[in-house]
This record gives sequence, C-alpha cells and structure tokens, in this order.
Amino acid sequence: MNFLILKLIERSNLMKVRLKLRFSPAVTVIILFGFISMFGDIIYESARGANGQYFNLLHINAAQIGLVFGIGEFLGYFLRLVSGVFSDRRGNQWLLIFLGYGMLAVVPLIGFTMKWNLLIVLILMERIGKALRSPAKDTILSAVAEKQVGIGMAFGLQEALDQIGAFIGPMIFSTVFFLSGENNITQYQTGYRLLIIPYAVLMLFLIFVYTKIKKNELITEDGKREKNTEQLQPIFWIYTAFTFFCTLGFVNFSMAGYHLKANHLLPDGSITMLYSVAMIVDALTALVIGKIYDRIKIRTEKQTGGILVLVAIPLLTMLLPIFVLSASRIWIVIGMIVFGIIMGTHETVMRSAIADITPFHKRGTGYGVFNTSYGLALLIGAAIMGWLYDQNQKDLIIALSCLSELIAFFLYAMMNRMVNSNSKSGKAF
Repeated sequence: MNFLILKLIERSNLMKVRLKLRFSPAVTVIILFGFISMFGDIIYESARGANGQYFNLLHINAAQIGLVFGIGEFLGYFLRLVSGVFSDRRGNQWLLIFLGYGMLAVVPLIGFTMKWNLLIVLILMERIGKALRSPAKDTILSAVAEKQVGIGMAFGLQEALDQIGAFIGPMIFSTVFFLSGENNITQYQTGYRLLIIPYAVLMLFLIFVYTKIKKNELITEDGKREKNTEQLQPIFWIYTAFTFFCTLGFVNFSMAGYHLKANHLLPDGSITMLYSVAMIVDALTALVIGKIYDRIKIRTEKQTGGILVLVAIPLLTMLLPIFVLSASRIWIVIGMIVFGIIMGTHETVMRSAIADITPFHKRGTGYGVFNTSYGLALLIGAAIMGWLYDQNQKDLIIALSCLSELIAFFLYAMMNRMVNSNSKSGKAF
C-alpha cells in the first residue's frame, strides 16, 4: 500500500512539472509569437496568393511580375543584413519588431489603387517591413526557446500557427469571389481592404507579448558581449550556400498563380484556395520537421546535427516546376502539396539552424547574412523564370531548377561530412 501511495505521489509531482513546463511564461510567449505570425500571414500571404492574378487583370506581364517580386524579395532579405547587424550592435530588437509589423498597413492599401508605380511602392514597403522585424524577432524567439522548449519545436510551432494564418488569408479572397459570383478588379480590391481587420488585431497581440516578456524577464544574456571573439563558423557559410542554391531553383507561387490564370486551368477562387491548402501542408510539415530536427540533434549529440533533415529539399525542389507548370490539374495539386512541404521545411529548419550555428551576440548578423543570400536567390530565380516563361521555355525553367539542386546536393554532402566528423571527434563547430 505504501508503495502504491509513493508511486501516486511521484506521478502527481511529475504531472505538476509537465503542466508547469507547458504553461510556463516561455511556452506562452512562443504561442503568442505564433499568433502574431498568424495574423501577419493572414495579411501578407493572402495578398501574395492574389497578387499574380490581380496584376494579370491589370495587364502586367509575367516578366514584369517576376522582376518586381524578385526585387521586393531581394530587398526584403538584403535589408535583413542591415537590420540584423543593427539589432546586434544596438540591442533594440523591439523597436525593429514594432516598426516592421507596423508597415503591414500598406497591404490593405493595395486595394485602393490600380496605378502600377504605387503598387510597386506598396509591395516594396511590405517587404522592407518584413526585413526590419525578422532578424530581431527570430533572435528573441530563439533566446526564449533554446533552454526550455527546443529551438526546432519552437520554430515548428510558430510556423504551424503562422501557416494557419496563411490558410485563412487567401480564403478571404476566395470568400469574396464566391459570395459575389465574380472575380474582377472590384472583388480583388475588396479582399485587400478587408485585411485592415487582422492588422489591428496583430498590433494588439504584439503589445501584449512585449509586456509579457518584459514582466517575466525571459530574455537574459549569458555573460558579457565578446564581439571580437564571437565569429560565424565555417558550417554557417556552407549552410548559407546550400540554401542559396536550393532557393534559386524554387518556383514561387506568383509564377504558379500566373501560369494557372494565363492558361485558364483553374478559376480564380480555386487558385487562392489551392494556395490555402499548400499553407496547411506547410503548417503540418513544420510541426513534424521541427520535432525531427530536435531529435536528430539529440541523437547525433551535436547542436548542428538537426540540419541533416534537409536532405530531401533539393530533390523535392527539382520536381516542383515539373508539377506546378504542367497542364494537368492533378499534377498541379500534387505540386502545391510539394510546395507546402518545401516551405514548411524552409521556414522551420532553416531558421532553427541559424540559432544553432551562430553565437547569441552574432545571431542577428547570422540571420541577416543568411536571409540576404536567400533573397538574392529569390531575385535571380524569379527574374530568370519569369523571362523564360514569357519566352515559352518551360523546359529551361526545369533545367535551371535541376542544375541548382544538384549543386545543393553537393553542398549538403559537405555539411553531412562536417557534422559526422565533428560528432566522432567531439569537436564543436
């Protein structure tokens, strides 16, 4: 009897510990960050799911779309280097976070103009806002998560909530189309204007999470800054090159949406709904891949071991243009599922790995360098693919993707050898 009582007490204490962990301030903050990302995605992912078709209605060709979106992505990622270095040196992550999320107000304004020059400005401003907030937000999130939750799981949970927003957002446009029975310029503008509602909610959540972190003092610095001794390690540069070539061959949804619209393969409401489905796949992938990432780190006993889950990304990216640029609806649906898997892995593992391969006081810089390379790949890939599509050279788009991913495979093999050799020798990167 005494033995059973002791067991019950032990189990009760264990459950208390688990509940305390689950509802700790750190876990609460990670979930709150997920909701912030969710409302952010409702705003800008809904626009990204509709922009290609909207600009097609405004008689803007694929080359122009590819170039403008490529420039926007490049600026959005290049400026992360500036904001990342700035946040490391000044330690003012929250200023950059509030400015960056505040600039999402430009997205609803797309619904108030059809002027090409103004649309360019609004698109670029939205990307600049993301550049301002991303390194600072990821630095704070990783600092809160690494000691209590696990970085992979934290970014996976955030990405899952993030992609719920990415699912809800395009459904706003789909609902407008279905209720009106039309899909002309007026309906698109209504969809953009409705995005002011999630914007207001997002800003309220942001204020709340800021006060939560400050109140519970969740961000602590381990020791003094040692700017001269903290360096970006060799694996960081190989990893950055790997993600560059993975992304260079990646077909973005603006190109896929333009293809579907231009060839009348799907009605407008179905295109945005298909994007929503891809975002749900993204969310589910993020939860699974984040957990796998943390488990591989434990199994390899290396902080950088989790990046080995990226082995499938070059292969899937190589297949993507074959699926999404086809004339078959079945292949296109399969392609968008693959698109969601790739995006879920990109957003979870690629961001988690930066936290694991960079010291804290170089983390903003690490995110900035990484994202600049990522944005450069998006710029080059989107511009070339848009031009090739206008020239009716889909085979060359597939060839570009295959070449890029083969190079990525080679770089992955280098990372794999580096992780394995250091695991055996017990050395740190």
